[in-house]
Amino acid sequence: MMKTSRWLVLAAMVASAAAPAPASAAVCTGVAAYSATTIYNPNDRAVFNGHLWQAVIQIWNTPPDYCPACNYWQDLGACGSADTTPPTVPGNLTSPSQTQTTISLSWSASTDAGGVMNYDILRNGTVVATVAATSFTDGNLPSNTAFGYAVRARDSAGNVSAASASITVMTLGTTPCTAVPTVPAGLSSPSQTTSSVSLQWSASTAPSCTISYRVFVNGTQNQTSTTTSATVAGLAANTSFSVQVSAVTAAGASALSAPITVRTAANPPPSAHFITGYWQNFNNGALVVKLRDVPGAYNVIAVAFADATATPGAVAFNLDPSLGYSGVQEFKNDIATLHGQGRKVILSIGGQNGTISVASSDAATSFRNSVVDLMNSFGFDGVDIDLENGVNATFMAQALHSIAAAHPGAIITLAPQTIDMQSTGMAYFQLALNIKDVLTVVNMQYYNSGTMLGCDGQVYAEGTINFLTALACIQLQNGLRPDQVGLGLPASTAAAGGGFVDPSVVNAALDCLTTGTNCGSFHPPQRWPGLRGAMTWSINHDGTTGFHWVNTIASHLGAVP
Repeated sequence: MMKTSRWLVLAAMVASAAAPAPASAAVCTGVAAYSATTIYNPNDRAVFNGHLWQAVIQIWNTPPDYCPACNYWQDLGACGSADTTPPTVPGNLTSPSQTQTTISLSWSASTDAGGVMNYDILRNGTVVATVAATSFTDGNLPSNTAFGYAVRARDSAGNVSAASASITVMTLGTTPCTAVPTVPAGLSSPSQTTSSVSLQWSASTAPSCTISYRVFVNGTQNQTSTTTSATVAGLAANTSFSVQVSAVTAAGASALSAPITVRTAANPPPSAHFITGYWQNFNNGALVVKLRDVPGAYNVIAVAFADATATPGAVAFNLDPSLGYSGVQEFKNDIATLHGQGRKVILSIGGQNGTISVASSDAATSFRNSVVDLMNSFGFDGVDIDLENGVNATFMAQALHSIAAAHPGAIITLAPQTIDMQSTGMAYFQLALNIKDVLTVVNMQYYNSGTMLGCDGQVYAEGTINFLTALACIQLQNGLRPDQVGLGLPASTAAAGGGFVDPSVVNAALDCLTTGTNCGSFHPPQRWPGLRGAMTWSINHDGTTGFHWVNTIASHLGAVP
């Protein structure tokens, strides 16, 4: 349906946490105070309201004490002078030598602010000795028997580190082993989680010898296994690792196997809200604003729009000279500035006049390559599909999956018209379902629509709360998760030909869909907490009214479950 203007995608990530029972005192010296503009990765720490907090997930723009039940932050305790920090975990545990009755061990020293006092030696999970040195020889052992060893450190305050990675070591048998084993073959990874990868390989051979295996991650020994399988845990999510295995007998170790690259699974996005705004790469009389001056409540900014090229499917981005930028570099610097504030910038494809078509495999490849090139060049965090001349659900899905593979975690949004999401038979709806595994949010345009059917089969007019809730219900009942549904509205009456509602109505619609309160005459058949948020066209039109739209939404969205 034709438009007189464009609109905006809205997304505001709002989530936070606190969690397990804190320690009685925490050492906060040298830890910076919490900042809403800092991106905190897992295990990063910050001081907030006199307590030391540690991030559990990647999070920003969310106070640590905002949502205690969410477990996004861990309260490590009130700041004090007591030493509650354990030593670092001992590293590089190895066994330099073995006899029929003894096994020698050595490891790298731990560190601790107050000094390491000694080390516990664990054999098969039980402490068998405590020593001050970084070596130990375990004796009086049976021959030809395997034992699992680990080491943990203690400081003078009584703090104990986690145990080191365990190794399995075998005492020598009565018949000496003289064969170095063959190199392990067939290394593979049958499964992966967000923090671990499973490994398996074919057995090595060494006559008259007991064989164990050393597992190496990125060239460093991670563990030892007495079988032809292992699980490497404690890894970062959505990260690639090089893995190799060598076989070991009393006579020596084989060469390393051929390496394989294994990638951990990506963490699902936290259930958080977005406020997305479209930023006009043109001047149509609305407020001209540079990216760096976009209000902080807009957490996702969609740059509108990319341009078609002579190559089918390929797109380009040409910065409009009327916007006051000195050049492309200043624009890129603004994107970097927003990244430093924890905000995301995506490139929107299409618009009212967009004529980009991805209707073949070759066009999908051209689209993917051009978008990835622009992401790499400008620092865009993802792509928004706002094609009003139709989409091909098969080939656009191919392109978007390829973009997600090239940039894991990329933000991928859709902005269909209401007619495009009336049923799962519509191409846009099919596209949303085809890319559900990588889709961030569908911000349907609840404007320039006239009347439409709701999920109850009744007809509703645009510009009403019933229109928003009854049409959102269609997407929520037909396969999209709540965090993949956002409400797209114009920022002012000048931003669209019809469908404007005061932003307070958007807030009421969010309440109705998530809690069942503040509804109109239409009451959704169920509640969908975790709804992603709202979108608007455009940041520039919002600016002409003093940013009334985004300020109204942002002041309420934090209370939406």
